[in-house]
Amino acid sequence: MVSDLLQPRDGIPPLLSTPAEFEAAAEVLANGTGPFAIDTERASGFRYDDRAFLIQIRRRGSGTVLLDPESFRPELSRALGPVLNNKEWIIHAAATDLPSLAWLDLHPGMLFDTELAGRLAGFDHVNLAAMVEQIFELHLLKGHGSEDWSKRPLPDSWLNYAALDVEMLLELADVMAEILDAQGKLEWAEQEFRHILTHFAEVSEPAATSWTDLKGISTLKRPEQLVVAREIWMERDAYAASKDLAPGKILPNKVIVEVARVLPRTAADLAHVKGFPRRSPGATNRWFRIIMRALKSPRHTWPKPVQRKDGIPDRRAWAAYYPEEHEVLQEIRARIDDLSAEIAIPGENILQPSTLRTAVWMAVHTGEIQDAETLNAVLRDYGARPWQIDQTFPILSAALLP
Repeated sequence: MVSDLLQPRDGIPPLLSTPAEFEAAAEVLANGTGPFAIDTERASGFRYDDRAFLIQIRRRGSGTVLLDPESFRPELSRALGPVLNNKEWIIHAAATDLPSLAWLDLHPGMLFDTELAGRLAGFDHVNLAAMVEQIFELHLLKGHGSEDWSKRPLPDSWLNYAALDVEMLLELADVMAEILDAQGKLEWAEQEFRHILTHFAEVSEPAATSWTDLKGISTLKRPEQLVVAREIWMERDAYAASKDLAPGKILPNKVIVEVARVLPRTAADLAHVKGFPRRSPGATNRWFRIIMRALKSPRHTWPKPVQRKDGIPDRRAWAAYYPEEHEVLQEIRARIDDLSAEIAIPGENILQPSTLRTAVWMAVHTGEIQDAETLNAVLRDYGARPWQIDQTFPILSAALLP
């Protein structure tokens, strides 16, 4: 019978926001034992970047602490770094939290990702609430995950929600380790966790972004479309950074691409582009001036069509333009789907789709893969872990090697 877990066992912890409070929290956490359960709340839908506006940490013997880093980020790093760094962390969906923690110079030495553990263990639903309910028959109070966590003061109901996110995380990790061990997958999980650690080990600041990262930018082929997309993106990014606003709140990415595709010739045309915020005061004239400025710029400065960094065509073009490669890819995907059902792991976790496409392209199209040694090396170079190679190599070699 499922019971409601409406608040933390020790009540809602106070929100700590000063250097002195950070030092005191570090001492409390240092006196605990075992790994640290960690979560963050961010506000990328509202603010320019994905920095943490709340950090939740729980440790056995220490309880839960809630930390507000915004006003004193260097001080928080100095206080918590000696306690947290190079220790074992438990995180649910680590890839979403580790960047914002790395920007604070906080890095785990070992990692257990309960969300990824659920995927490898064959759970149908791997969100935290679903896993806690399935394993412990406890229903977590949810509902504030998409709030603006940069808001101050934070309501008690939000703090309660945040504390519950780490309330059962230590116990969940213990059970998931036992389940994976019983399934013979614990070593696979540990390889995955080490891979995540390595990926984020050198992160120290937000990754640089560019207009070429716009989703759908590869569909724009004409130089005049590309220069408009570039200039709108650059104007939006500069304004968003200056106001600490989420760029998408100013102008969504898909609208930038659509405006560049349409190339409106009047302000009225721009106002009718799908998704354009024409009701925003002054928006139409402002963005139309940027379009005109882009089109009047020297043609020799206009960008050329954006090419994929790896030179491999977008997957959506394979069926139409590369039928042989597409057929082989589909054949391998079907066999990986069979393997997925057999070992109860999603296909994308057995082998990353981009790695699979790369192997097929290099074997069928370019002919760079001709033997087992090269295939193995390509898989390693593109991030496949040893357990993934062991599981998929028979499938790939049968389909790709002469």
